[in-house]
Amino acid sequence: MSTPREDGFAMPAEWAPHQACLMEWPTLTRAAIWGELFEDAKRDYATVARAIAAFEPVIMVADPAQAGEAHDHCGAGVEVLPVPIDDSWMRDNGPVFVSGPQGRLALVHFGFNSWGGRYLPYDRDAQVPAAIAAHLGVRRYAAPFVLEGGSFFVDGEGTLLTTEQCLLHPNRNPGLSRAGIEQGLRDYLGAEVVVWLGLGHSADRDTDGHIDGVAQYVRPGVVMIQAPREQTDPDHDRGRDNAARAAAATDARGRPLQVIELDCGSPGGISYMNFYLPNGGVVVPVAGSPEDDAALAQIAAVFGDREIVPVPGSTLNEGGGGPHCITQQVPAGSLQ
Repeated sequence: MSTPREDGFAMPAEWAPHQACLMEWPTLTRAAIWGELFEDAKRDYATVARAIAAFEPVIMVADPAQAGEAHDHCGAGVEVLPVPIDDSWMRDNGPVFVSGPQGRLALVHFGFNSWGGRYLPYDRDAQVPAAIAAHLGVRRYAAPFVLEGGSFFVDGEGTLLTTEQCLLHPNRNPGLSRAGIEQGLRDYLGAEVVVWLGLGHSADRDTDGHIDGVAQYVRPGVVMIQAPREQTDPDHDRGRDNAARAAAATDARGRPLQVIELDCGSPGGISYMNFYLPNGGVVVPVAGSPEDDAALAQIAAVFGDREIVPVPGSTLNEGGGGPHCITQQVPAGSLQ
């Protein structure tokens, strides 16, 4: 009944080395939600999987009835793991990995209630971390509260970044105060300092303000935040507020946070901030619009030692997310 913190575990930063990436294949259960974009969604999930597989192994969880289809789309370079699932957003219903003594890994199984009960059913999705723990043979901690992986970032040095809009929303943990949520983040992720931004992305219709639509930790002490320069942009004011909150914060190492602003807008609602960091790369959603080049250039300037890989973002965005939302990193370390 101990917590990861008590056992010396904490979540590494996303830029730390990975041994694999987890994804979930679009399911027949949600085909009606994708509508006429369902086949496009499969194509773009496979594109993201193959892009990441060029940098690190990819494990694609697929409903058993669709395992063959997932293999056909993704190719031999992606491992397909048959597990019953309801949806395809691994970042949110999947496990969160923590690292402990001698480089041992464990996973945390947070509660999942489909973003406040938006999509039914979700009972199979809520059990995916247990299936992953069994497949990998890794220790599993069950956290007594709801938390989605897209709602926070950590720097691996004791600082966690999140939004008030999401974590304080009453449809997640109505019985927990801000202080109670912070204690849970300390106990299960190793956070020492929680930095609260305000609002998530203006086009976010499902997640109540996940932070992975507006910000990313890029290295210790440095945060990139979407802050469009155009005053008429719907994310201009919230971007200014988020950037100011971050710039006023001090992290767990006593450093004032440095803020790098991504000043592009969101063509078609796509958030360029919703990128994934495989080993040596940055997988970035693009819209096929003039803003793409400016966004990719700004992200490349931040990650000068990583290869920038653009992937189609429009269909993923219509489904409710981007490359970061459909992935979950497995850090390097011992699973046994």
